[in-house]
Amino acid sequence: MKKLLVTGGAGFIGANFVHYWLEKYPSDNVVVVDALTYAGNIANLDRVKNKANFNFVYGNICDQALIEKLLCDHNIDTLVHFAAESHVDRSITGPDAFIETNIMGTYSLLKAAKKVWLEGERIFEKHRFHHVSTDEVYGTLSLTDPAFTEDTAYAPNSPYSASKAASDHLVRAYHHTYGLNVTTSNCSNNYGPYHFPEKLIPLVITNILHDKALPIYGDGQQIRDWLYVEDHAYGIDLVLQNGRVGENYNIGGNNEWTNIEIVKTISKLVEQEFLKNKELSKCFPNAKAAMEENTESLITYVKDRLGHDRRYAIDATKTNNELSYKPNESFETGIAKTVSWYLNNEEWWQSVMDGSYQNWITEQYS
Repeated sequence: MKKLLVTGGAGFIGANFVHYWLEKYPSDNVVVVDALTYAGNIANLDRVKNKANFNFVYGNICDQALIEKLLCDHNIDTLVHFAAESHVDRSITGPDAFIETNIMGTYSLLKAAKKVWLEGERIFEKHRFHHVSTDEVYGTLSLTDPAFTEDTAYAPNSPYSASKAASDHLVRAYHHTYGLNVTTSNCSNNYGPYHFPEKLIPLVITNILHDKALPIYGDGQQIRDWLYVEDHAYGIDLVLQNGRVGENYNIGGNNEWTNIEIVKTISKLVEQEFLKNKELSKCFPNAKAAMEENTESLITYVKDRLGHDRRYAIDATKTNNELSYKPNESFETGIAKTVSWYLNNEEWWQSVMDGSYQNWITEQYS
C-alpha cells in the first residue's frame, strides 16, 4: 500500500490523477496539498472528498515546514509533484509567480523530502519523488524536425518553460548529489475534464456556448501533441511502478494537430451535439452559431503571442519500450469525451469563469 502526497492535486491534471489513482488503488492513502490559486479548485475533488483514505490540506509548496509535517504525519513514501504555474501567456505578463512556484516551490519540496526521507529518524529507503514536467522545456521544432526525446537538449523559450526547466534540473541534482529517489516525466499538451477555461480547448467550447469569438494566434498553424489527461495519469502510474530511479520519461499522445484544426474539430463536434440533443438549445440559448451550424464563423485571428513556439512533438519510444506505455484515447475519442463533459458540467465551468469558486475559497481559508 502506497501513501501519496500529491502537490497541486486540486488543479486540472492533479485532480484527474487523484481520481485515477484512488479508483485503481482504493486501498492507498492520498493526501493533496494545494494553495488553491486561480487554477486550483477544491470542487475538482468532490468525487473523492468523502473517502476515508483521502485528505485535503490547504497550503503552499513553498512552506517547507508544512511539507515536512505532512510527510511525517502521514508516513508518505511517494510524492507526486504537479503544483505549478503553467499558463504561458501569464508567464509573459507576470513571470515572478512562475519563478516563485515552479523553481522555489520545487526546491522547497526537495529540501523537505531530503530531510524527512534521507536524514530523519526513520529512513525511507523505498521513497519516490516524482516530478511532472512539460515538453516545452525542449523548445520548439520545425515541421521536419524529429520529435523530442529524453536526450533532446533543453532550450526553453518562455518564462514558464524556463522555470520548469530549472525545476527539472534541481530534481536531477538532488538525485545525483544526495541520492534522492526521483523520476521525472515530460508530457505533451493535456486536455480533458476540469481543464481551466483559459486554455485553448475549454476556451473554444465555452466561447461557442456563449457565442463569443474563437481567438486564434497568428495563422493558427502552431502544432501541439495532445494527450488525454487520464492517459497522462496512466503514464505516471507506470513510471511510479516500474520506472528506473533517476530517469526521465516522455509521455505523449501521438496526436499532432494544428491549433486551427483543433478549433474546427471542436466546432463541428459541438454542432453535432446540438443536432442530436435539442435540449442543449434550451440550456445554452446564447449559442446561436452552434444552433445554426455556423460555429466556424466565430473564428477570429489575433496577433501572435510573444515567443510562440511553432511545434511540439513527443517521442515516447523510451516509455513505450521500458514501461509498455500506450495512450488509450485517440484525439477523436478523447475530444468527444471532453466536449460531452463540458456540455454536462456547466455549473463547474461557470463558477470558474465568474470567480464564485474563488470567493468560496476566500471565505473558507482567509
